[in-house]
Amino acid sequence: MLTTTDPLTTTATRPSLSGAGVEAASATTSSSRAHELATPAARPPRGSASRAGVQLPPVWIRRADSPIGRIELISDGDAITSLKIESGGTLPFDHLPEQTNDVLELAVLQLGEYFAGDRHTFDVPVHLTGTVFQREIWARLAELEWGEVVSYGELGLSTGRATAGRAVGGAVGANPVPLIVPCHRVLASNHRITGYSAGEGVPTKSWLLDHEGIEHVK
Repeated sequence: MLTTTDPLTTTATRPSLSGAGVEAASATTSSSRAHELATPAARPPRGSASRAGVQLPPVWIRRADSPIGRIELISDGDAITSLKIESGGTLPFDHLPEQTNDVLELAVLQLGEYFAGDRHTFDVPVHLTGTVFQREIWARLAELEWGEVVSYGELGLSTGRATAGRAVGGAVGANPVPLIVPCHRVLASNHRITGYSAGEGVPTKSWLLDHEGIEHVK
């Protein structure tokens, strides 16, 4: 089961995710993972209010450049709730201004370290809302190490659903925070890339696999 972190502290810089100029204060790779999975019936995240059952746009937004395109992070004020990778030159909330907070700056810093090759795990907190099955899959994904892969069949087997390949693929594709929860480390049993829902799809996943030295077939 995934755990929560202690309160976060802010960083004074706003680095890009290119790997250049990342502050040394957080350059040491962390070996812990600290995530919180919200229940399917959880209240709307703080920072993106709900009115009459309609979800309003998020308040806490931070964007940064990366080798795989711009990244857009959303926070509820306490944790990361969404990570999107640019697709076709656009992000979901390009029309909204950025408003950052401590946890967003921590996520940007750790992502910058990841792209620089200095970080292999993340300890930024996340709040994820999904079905029980989805959350089981995401929890298993969060256990994968840098350079480690798992097949869809192995994921299903690990959750007691050895024949639920299609459902497993759907849960992997619904991951709200790719990279932080590393769904790119899931391949077919023959190491073939069968798809990727983030960024530009297969090319984005292939870049990430190459970055981690994972052999794969496009």
